[in-house]
Amino acid sequence: MSREQRKLDHIKYALKLGDGPQTSGLEHVHFVHNCLPELNPQDISLSSRFGGILLLSPFLINAVTGGAEAVTEINRRLAQAAKKAGAALAVGSQYGAVKRKTNYYSYEVVREEYPDGVIFANTSALATPEEALEAVKMIDADALQIHLNPAQELIMPEGDREFKGLFANMQRILDKCCVPVIVKETGCGMAARQVKQLLKAGFTCFDVGGAGGTNFPAIEAARYGGTTLLNGWGLNTAQTLLETGSVCGSEGYVAATGGVRTGHDAAKCLALGADVIGMAGNVLAAAVNDGADAAAELITQAEDELRLLMLLTGAPDIRSMRTKPLYFTGPLLDFMQCRGWDCVELARSRR
Repeated sequence: MSREQRKLDHIKYALKLGDGPQTSGLEHVHFVHNCLPELNPQDISLSSRFGGILLLSPFLINAVTGGAEAVTEINRRLAQAAKKAGAALAVGSQYGAVKRKTNYYSYEVVREEYPDGVIFANTSALATPEEALEAVKMIDADALQIHLNPAQELIMPEGDREFKGLFANMQRILDKCCVPVIVKETGCGMAARQVKQLLKAGFTCFDVGGAGGTNFPAIEAARYGGTTLLNGWGLNTAQTLLETGSVCGSEGYVAATGGVRTGHDAAKCLALGADVIGMAGNVLAAAVNDGADAAAELITQAEDELRLLMLLTGAPDIRSMRTKPLYFTGPLLDFMQCRGWDCVELARSRR
């Protein structure tokens, strides 16, 4: 099967399968109501920073569409939606395009449609530094996502099986890259240990890609009728935000992705330490089925919901959400206790 057909299959099954089987875990994160917020709607700012890039909206239409001629129209619609909503946009993997020097226009169309927007390039951790730079140049990108997807690769019959040396190669890309580099998981999350390793090596931007949203191991299993062993694998979005936030502190920037579907979800992610909120599967479905305006409406609706939640918690800006009182329930509370968090002290520290 050609790489182009595989990318079309990814879109087909992403739309067919939807989210899951894990949930994002955000249903077990709860705000403590503030009955005296001392804030007016006009006082609230949604601007954020990610790797030194100023974002007027904290929302990102995240990577899901790879390179194929038939994807061009979908990428056009996603770019139009991002422009209309004032959101950032990440393209799908450009690795095949820079390897084979094909399908450039299916990516270039996003910059054509969104000339002044914040756009992220995307390539595999297997790419050479020169290929990574080519991906950035292709769309005049503001940052580069390097994606990590070992679980997907292992389920995919034609996937890579050799992961030794990826970390050293990523460091070479970081050394050569002229824009911020974002380390991105594609749906299985990031644990504190690997984030520490990456921080020590100089990486500061992380797209946690927690389980609970578009599920690439499940997509690969559906494509081939293969094993579903890894369909429920990985840290969900709430878990991976706790893991990443526990080590990033003020040193790093975090994009929360993985089943984030509403402004309420977004507010919880920000409270857990995120700077940017990525949505992919739901925006893709809206763009494919109903057009760019419908996809943009999902983002603007989430922004409106987020403003409401920020007012109810007394948060005038994105960063201040990190101090707002939370409590945790269910499996997420069990996870936190097993991983060594003092959940009572964490809750008390936010009173």
